[in-house]
Amino acid sequence: MTLEVIDTGPMLSVQDQGRSGLRHFGVSAAGPMDAPSLALANALCGNPTAAAGLEFAGAGGSFRANRPIHFAVTGGDCEIKVGNRYRPTGECHRLEPGEDLRLGFLRGATWGYLAISGGIDVPEVLNARATHLRFGLGGHEGRRLRAGDRLPLGPPPRKQICLRLNAPMVDSSCSDRPIRIVLGPQDGYFSDEVKARLTEEAFSITPKRDRMATVLEGPPLPAERGHDIVSDGTIAGAIQVPGSGQPMVLMAEAQTTGGYPKIATVISADLPRLAQMVTGTQFRFAVVDRDTAEEIAIEEAARLNRMLGNLVIKSDCALSADYLLSCDLIGGFSTPEQIIGDD
Repeated sequence: MTLEVIDTGPMLSVQDQGRSGLRHFGVSAAGPMDAPSLALANALCGNPTAAAGLEFAGAGGSFRANRPIHFAVTGGDCEIKVGNRYRPTGECHRLEPGEDLRLGFLRGATWGYLAISGGIDVPEVLNARATHLRFGLGGHEGRRLRAGDRLPLGPPPRKQICLRLNAPMVDSSCSDRPIRIVLGPQDGYFSDEVKARLTEEAFSITPKRDRMATVLEGPPLPAERGHDIVSDGTIAGAIQVPGSGQPMVLMAEAQTTGGYPKIATVISADLPRLAQMVTGTQFRFAVVDRDTAEEIAIEEAARLNRMLGNLVIKSDCALSADYLLSCDLIGGFSTPEQIIGDD
């Protein structure tokens, strides 16, 4: 049981939720740039949220399976075609053997996710299937996928049903809400005037970005105590400031130590939103304290769990009793397609 890659965009890779607990060995987590979106794609297919799927930037590519599969695409809006038929994002769909699945360019987002029923069953490396592109570790031969690759699929869920969101997806990448940060750990290297620039002036996403870091454009952030420190630990979300004064935000494949002062750290709840901002997007930072950041993380995890727990059954042509019970029949439907759909 395999998924064949017919053609692909430049940044297609196998990702699961990443490998944890290995930073003291110099191995960062890798995993998805937008973990909630991968979790949603898996849930729509009936997979555990930790199952491995495919992450892509820009365009996804074309795929073909040798068994019937269910799939879902999340992260951002993009054109999805099964043969000559268009399919929406944020829903589970069926792909028959021999049919081609094509994922076009993302709109309003940077990273997209394709989940397949059963998950991508590449071997685990250090307890995860995630590809660490910088290390050439995990995934499929530790690299980006290319045309001709065949990926093993895990056994599908015993009961395969098509699920959909109970409400339309919100494109948070275009939100005007600030990106929240906690100051430090080396904010003492910067004057109060420079730290004020973080929240008083706007920054934008530059083309200098990958799975390791995103360089920002905005007001310079010179460190009055210098831009060299004794290397210490880093995490995804840390905002390093090199000698240029141009900050960079560390991302999923961030190095585990660094020698530049870190003026602040993006909170974990907002890092996926920053990752999804398209190049050129302007935004502002807002400072919160550590306790508030922890409360936001708990609230965000609860929100994701509610969303995954409220998925509803989508009709797969036959109107099953389970599907009808999931519908608000009293509220009424204006068109038959709202019930039947086209899958």
